[in-house]
Amino acid sequence: MATHESSRKRARQAEKRRIRNRHVRSGVKGVVKAVHAALAAGSQEAGELTRRAESAIRRAASKGVLSHKQASRRVARLARRANQIAAK
Repeated sequence: MATHESSRKRARQAEKRRIRNRHVRSGVKGVVKAVHAALAAGSQEAGELTRRAESAIRRAASKGVLSHKQASRRVARLARRANQIAAK
């Protein structure tokens, strides 16, 4: 356990960040899962969900929860999948 005051503060800050990051990350997962379900069902709202997922992923990257490279990769894969299914 942390013994110095500064290390206790660091532990408190790290815990807050962990909770915030987990919340943001699970939100992104939920939106992406909804996009995959809509694409699999051939739903008309898949395009809107894809845009919402891209927004959530980019927002998570801007907050530092995801790296910018990982965010770009996720968005590209999602868009590629959406375009493949839309082309069929």
